[in-house]
Order: sequence, then C-alpha cells, then structure tokens
Amino acid sequence: MRPIFLALPIIISLAACKVSDKAPDGAATQTAPAPQASAAPDPLAAHDSRAMPQELADSEPRPLMQAQVVLDRLGFTPGVVDGKPGLSTRNAISGFQEANSLAVTGKMDAATMAGLAQYQSIPATRVVTIPADFAAGPFVKIPKDPQDQAKLPGLGYETLDEKLAERFHTTLATLNLLNPGGMPAGSPGPAPATPAPGASPTTSATLDPAAAPVSTFHSGQQIRVPNVGGDVIATSAVGDPAWQATLAMLGVGSEQPKAARIVVSKSKGTLKAYDQSDKLIAVYTATMGSTHDPLPLGDWGITGVSHNPKFRYNPDLFWDAKEGSEKAMLPPGPNGSVGVVWIDLTKPHYGIHGTPKPETIGRAESHGCVRLTNWDVARLAQMVSTRTKVHFEA
Repeated sequence: MRPIFLALPIIISLAACKVSDKAPDGAATQTAPAPQASAAPDPLAAHDSRAMPQELADSEPRPLMQAQVVLDRLGFTPGVVDGKPGLSTRNAISGFQEANSLAVTGKMDAATMAGLAQYQSIPATRVVTIPADFAAGPFVKIPKDPQDQAKLPGLGYETLDEKLAERFHTTLATLNLLNPGGMPAGSPGPAPATPAPGASPTTSATLDPAAAPVSTFHSGQQIRVPNVGGDVIATSAVGDPAWQATLAMLGVGSEQPKAARIVVSKSKGTLKAYDQSDKLIAVYTATMGSTHDPLPLGDWGITGVSHNPKFRYNPDLFWDAKEGSEKAMLPPGPNGSVGVVWIDLTKPHYGIHGTPKPETIGRAESHGCVRLTNWDVARLAQMVSTRTKVHFEA
C-alpha cells in the first residue's frame, strides 16, 4: 500500500504497507476537495460549562458511557464510545490506571472510580442541532472496486449518519439508541417532522443512484450524542485549511501532548505514547499485522506524516485482492484505505494509519501496518515527529 505525501509545493511519493514500486512523477499534484475550515465557533463542540436545560436532560444515567467520554478526552480512548464493555474500554481503563500509578486491572475498581471522580461533572451525553453546512455533504456511495473508487474526487462519507458517528466517536447503533424515534432520549414531544425537500443530503453523488444509502438524521434536527470533547482547534496552530477541516470533522482538537516514543504491542493490541519524561500520555487500541503480513518487531523511527493522503493500490501486494484487479490511484478521504493520516516509518513499506471502519479496530487483521480509528490517528499525527522513537513488541 502506498499513500502520497503532500508537503507545501513539493510532491513526495513514499512507499507504504508492502509496496515497493515508485509513484509516477506528478501522481499527486491534486488533492480531493475538502470542506473549508471556518473561524466561527463550532456548533457541535463540547461546552460543559453550559448547564443542560431540564427539558434536554438524558432519560437515564449512563455511567460506563460517561467513563468512556472522560477517558476519550484524556487520551485513553475506548475505541468507539458506545456505553458497552469490551477490549478497547479495558485498554483505556488500563491506560488511565498506568498513567495515574494505580493497579493496572483494566476494571472500574474502587481506586479507578475514585481517580475519575473529579470528572463526574462532565455528562455522558449532550444534545446538538445538526448544522446545515455539516449536513450538506457531498455524500457518495463508495464502490468496492478500486477502479471505480479511483473515478471519484474523494472517498468521503456515504451518509450523514456515518459522518455524525465519526464526529462523536461512536456508532450509528449508539446514535439510534440515544435518539429513539428520532428524538433525543429524555426529551418530550412528538417525533420530528420529515425534513423538507433538499434537507437530507444522502444522494448528492453516487455511481448507482438506486443503491444510494439513506440517512436517519437530517439538517436542523436535534439529537443526543456522546459528550466527547477535547475538540478546540486553534486556527493559528493549523496551517493547512483542509487539515483544519478534517480535525473539525472528527472532533479532534489541535492541542495535543508531544510524544517522545510510542510502543505498539501485538499481544495487547495497543499503541501507547510517552512524553519526554516517560509519562504515559495516550493509549489507543490498534489493529496490527496478520498471519500474511506480521508486525515487524523491533525499533523504528518516523520519516514523515501525511494528512489526507492519496493511496496507491497495487493488487500484486494484497493477498486478498480480487483476481484480475488492476493498479489504481485512489483519492483521499476518511473512507480511503488508510483513512485521514499516514505516519511513515523507517521500516520500509510500513506505517501507522487510519481506517474507514472504526468498529473493526482490535477485531480484524490488517495488511501488516498499524491501524487506528480516524480520530485517534488524527490525534497521534499531532503528537509525533521525526524525533519520535517507535518500538514494536510481541
């Protein structure tokens, strides 16, 4: 696999994930259209200082989701925030315990709950109104064949539902659970009216209009979402407007701690980041390697970071490629094969990258590289540099 690095006026092509051929000159002279970042306040951002109106109070306490929300904000991310126990949540709890010198059990024991008690004022959910510009798309049915994907200007979201789920680090199933009948859980009143013509932007572009996905949610609708935060973006700190827009789209802030080293553990399924004083600052559940493409154990470095990378698909290098497939240059986007970020390693043809399927992190094999959710890799991309050390362990 090979992404294309875009850096100022210089176009650089680098290998990635088992790819050894060189990119043709000028292969990455264009980037896909991206939403323009705005200096206006983000209406979807967290505002914990604001009291939730009584009529918007949640229908029930959600203690595990509240803990996931806090851990996600602290950098010990539970994968998708869904209020359910699982591997990613245990990893997040273990990270918090290690960082706070607690016994590492991966369980919400008494000591851990006491450590998290200072964050009890942060609610598990909040209610937002879907902005028209966020809901505007375009939304495109992503074909499975790489040759058809290469014809698209970008590999963005298929529906507003999918975009909302990534913005709030969750799943569509969780959003539906929090909004029974299309209304925020706990809110009185009838179900929302059918959106006006043009309000639902699910079919703005598709190779097969008959197969266009349909969104559950629409512009102007009030919905309950997991109360993820840490999403403040200092526009002066992000020079690339397209990258700034990507961070806003993922609910990821521009202020991140700096990582002196990262450790990827195959047995634990985690990526841990440590600062200069060797304090644990982040833990992400990751997917790495497979029986076909094992994780290359050892010490490595970082050669560069690419935001919104293009991807060179070469079927000869994929054991599961469809017979007869041809090479293709795939456009960037959150639904691209490497998601929104490629972190290139000194180990030739390997990197750390995002994914179009966040719910599969920790549950499915990769093609040798280290795969994170798009929001986690967007955070990590701002934490690392070419000075960051990388260690892969069994």
